[in-house]
Amino acid sequence: MLTISTVNVNGLRAAAKKGYAQWLATTDADVVCLQEVRAEPDQLPDAVREPEGWHALYAPAATKGRAGVAVLTRRAPERVQVGFGVTEFTDSGRYLEVDLPGLTVASLYLPSGEVGTERQEEKERFMAAFLPYLASLRERAAATGREVLVCGDWNIAHREADLKNWKANRKNSGFLPEERAWLGRVFDEAGYADVVRRLHPDQDGPYSWWSYRGRAFDNDAGWRIDYHVATEPLAERAVKAYVERAADHAGRWSDHAPVTAVFDL
Repeated sequence: MLTISTVNVNGLRAAAKKGYAQWLATTDADVVCLQEVRAEPDQLPDAVREPEGWHALYAPAATKGRAGVAVLTRRAPERVQVGFGVTEFTDSGRYLEVDLPGLTVASLYLPSGEVGTERQEEKERFMAAFLPYLASLRERAAATGREVLVCGDWNIAHREADLKNWKANRKNSGFLPEERAWLGRVFDEAGYADVVRRLHPDQDGPYSWWSYRGRAFDNDAGWRIDYHVATEPLAERAVKAYVERAADHAGRWSDHAPVTAVFDL
């Protein structure tokens, strides 16, 4: 069995003080993908930067205090790649890929966007460049008998079931028709599968992000934007997937919750 978790930590230094370190010390995961680390490795306490029992790889953003992704693995990776070959995003702290035996795992932090701003334009450029990369990654992996899993904060809710207040968000970044269509192309054209949705086809959510504003968490008014996106043969071997939702608001150490999938390999 292979267990993989992904979580947007909303600042790793802050999350470590609020409960992330305890979660990592007790998780059964073999691989953990982090997003929005928002720190250079040398800014992290030693025990957070290099937790005992883990090989920790980081891809910080050139812009200080922004983005940043990481992958933690129980065994040393065979290969590490930062970015996906597009110069604009190589040092943006948004993509880190590692090879394990028979499996490529990546941590993705897709830009969040904001309608009518440069942030949305950046998101659109990222999406346009990333889709063909995903297709080529799957083809290259298949040629060598490997599987691919891209975990992370995709910042798009694919279906109405993926966010509580979908009617009020139809014109907002994260649920725009063109964004949802793009994510559909990841599944339909690029040859990937949404692992959590495959295992929970008729469920609202399970949500993985809740705003800190209001009572969103208490009312479970969330979004499902953290995905395990896998090549089909790997997705077919997923036996369980779940959101590690905190018991209450006080128990949260990020505005996201870890999303964990278990594969029978």
